[in-house]
Amino acid sequence: MNDHTRLRDGLVPHGELGAMATAALATEPPVPAQMSGTGVYAALDLGTNNCRLLIACPTSDGFRVVDSFSRIIRLGEGVSATGCISEAAIERAIAALSICRDKIELRKAKRLRLIATEACRAASNAEGFRSRVAAETGIELEVIDRETEAALAVLGCSPLVDPRGRGAILFDIGGGSTELVRIERDPADENPQPRIKAWMSIPLGVVTLAEHFGGRDVTRETYAAMEEEVARHVAPFAEEHGRDLAGMHLLGTSGTVTTLAGIHLNLVRYDRRRIDSIWMDDADITATINKLLGMSYEQRANNNCISIERADLVLAGCAILDAIRRAFPLPRLRVADRGLREGMLVEMMREDGALRSW
Repeated sequence: MNDHTRLRDGLVPHGELGAMATAALATEPPVPAQMSGTGVYAALDLGTNNCRLLIACPTSDGFRVVDSFSRIIRLGEGVSATGCISEAAIERAIAALSICRDKIELRKAKRLRLIATEACRAASNAEGFRSRVAAETGIELEVIDRETEAALAVLGCSPLVDPRGRGAILFDIGGGSTELVRIERDPADENPQPRIKAWMSIPLGVVTLAEHFGGRDVTRETYAAMEEEVARHVAPFAEEHGRDLAGMHLLGTSGTVTTLAGIHLNLVRYDRRRIDSIWMDDADITATINKLLGMSYEQRANNNCISIERADLVLAGCAILDAIRRAFPLPRLRVADRGLREGMLVEMMREDGALRSW
């Protein structure tokens, strides 16, 4: 691993979302775990589509990642139709979580936060699933609410708010839900820093949307129907918080936006170092989505920035993004390949005094 996260001024706590912090990523040579900080921290995010782990140690100015893991497991597959996590999805999740447990033990991480999101909020058998995970892997999952999910996403992505701008509309397109947060600086403050002004969460993500409308063979008519469904959910928030957007930009964290960035850059294979923090303008996004709409399922599956694991989900994610773009017509999008895990790490380290609060 070679990601070093440094701290700098970030979000100020506001409303009920709780204390915010910041992290900015920079690439540096790897360092063994025992050489960094005074402890090893692990943050696990079990989402509706992905299982992700990040293990890091605090440093003098932030933290250094010493191990990570990411796998698409589709935990929420079928939940919108049946109300339950399927046996196949449970087995996929347990296999991935067993790898996470082994990495946590190998790195001797003692301070942990292990969260689950929308699939475990929605499924009627979520409690049984969590009990089975604990029995078979030793991992005790914490199911967080949507408000906490939005706050952690902001915490992890806040360094990418343009320091010269007024603020951002941050969105996190997940597998089973999508969070939107308006972050804005108050010019009346002596040292204006971005504050959370408003947030919302809708129960639509790439998995739920693709399952309802079909994600494999997507016509432009199907795509428009997906976009309209998302727009209906976003409209009340946009009506109240989507005006006066001068000096704002979009800030996106999700597989959807990172995939779009990879396609836009014509990467042979996905490269996080080239994706995280890049800017895309409105024309870039439109052209890339049109390119994807022109691809067959097989062409999407054979693209190394998409792969077969996302080939039936990526256009559902694009429809969510287009609904957000329509509601918040901003000229620029900043892409974040970071989010909940980074937010959890910063929060834990600051609680422990391993990182100072700025």
